[in-house]
Amino acid sequence: MLVDVISVKPLEAYQLQLQFEDGVSGIVNVKELVKFTGVFEYLRDEKQFAHVAVNNELGVVYWPNGADLDSDVLYSIVTEQPLPEFEVLKASSS
Repeated sequence: MLVDVISVKPLEAYQLQLQFEDGVSGIVNVKELVKFTGVFEYLRDEKQFAHVAVNNELGVVYWPNGADLDSDVLYSIVTEQPLPEFEVLKASSS
């Protein structure tokens, strides 16, 4: 997929309005996507959740504490398309 997020707007109830570089837009419920533990515990406070932004270099959604969400996962949710499968290559031992 590799489609970057270009804008994000926080909504109530841990939802994000997203716009992708190809024109696709939609809403993602972050509460259904992550558990608010570890690096995501910071987002449990909706005031902190509202500090969401786009990292323009990486095209991902992130928060000041370093938590981020992969744009491929978000795009998959918005478009209801499955994530692409990746083949894991194993190093051969010679």
